[in-house]
Amino acid sequence: MRRIFTKMQDKKVVPAIYLFVLAYTILALVWWGVLLFLQSDQITRFEKQNLDLRIDKVTHPTEYQLELQRIDRDERMRTFKFAGEGGTFLCIILLGAFFVYRAIRKHIKLTQQQQNFMMAVTHELKSPIAAVKLNLETIRKHKLDEEKQQKLVENTIKEANRLDQLCNNILLASQLETQGYRLFREPLDFSALLESGIREVQARIPTHTITAEIAPDIWVEGDKFMLQMALSNLVENAAKYAPKHTLIKVRLYESGHVLKWQVADEGPGVPLEERERIFLKFYRIGNENTRKAKGSGLGLFLTRKIVEQHGASILVKDNIPTGASFEVSWPVYSVQTA
Repeated sequence: MRRIFTKMQDKKVVPAIYLFVLAYTILALVWWGVLLFLQSDQITRFEKQNLDLRIDKVTHPTEYQLELQRIDRDERMRTFKFAGEGGTFLCIILLGAFFVYRAIRKHIKLTQQQQNFMMAVTHELKSPIAAVKLNLETIRKHKLDEEKQQKLVENTIKEANRLDQLCNNILLASQLETQGYRLFREPLDFSALLESGIREVQARIPTHTITAEIAPDIWVEGDKFMLQMALSNLVENAAKYAPKHTLIKVRLYESGHVLKWQVADEGPGVPLEERERIFLKFYRIGNENTRKAKGSGLGLFLTRKIVEQHGASILVKDNIPTGASFEVSWPVYSVQTA
């Protein structure tokens, strides 16, 4: 039964069944209308035949014409009623079909995204767990010199931090959707926060070079932990898709009456049709079986939520000559310059 239900959720099977049922319903409505119009025509013919038997049109021409006009008027009223009711039912069916189809598509997409998420999270969990287990078993079984042992301990701590960050992302995503998390707002030296955050992320991502162009003494009212997470998510997202040993550029500057925060990479960029979808929960370009970049599909979703809760907006643009540029914009009234 479970296998049948899973098969029924296939992207091709469900729409095909749905379209068949919709087409059958519309055809049934059309057939019902045809029968009613045929019945109306039969009633009209019967009444006219009966009229010829009841009233002599030669001896009572006026009365005959009045009855004939009444019969024609009744036929027009029936035609108007049938057309009106049929058109109303058709509109209701099509409107309901639209909302049902949209709900089905949304359910299928959500199911697929959740499946992708489970596959991604399973992989993301297994990798650090396996690394931690291997490191600890190596330390237990072999007598290593202090330098090698320290290196294994550092690697184990790094993998444990990956696990901790993944768990935090999952919990935070749930809290943000249910309004369970409240920002702890305080005046922050955003320039200093970004500079220290970049140094911390650079230590975790040695495969890329992170450069910074940070305007000094920019202050914002915000949640330190959340903004650090947004920076980490944006830089790690850039590192996932950009080739190794390329630049990731972080900028903070004022443009007119807006504060701009950009994270740009030299990767393949984001297709135009995907630029809104990548901020959806669990959404990742491609599928878990074909994509090479690791991830759970929560980083950009969380980043947008964090940015919006701080009164800012985020979008993705092309990075010239190649790559993607994520740009966060703060209105000037929410920014303080020391």
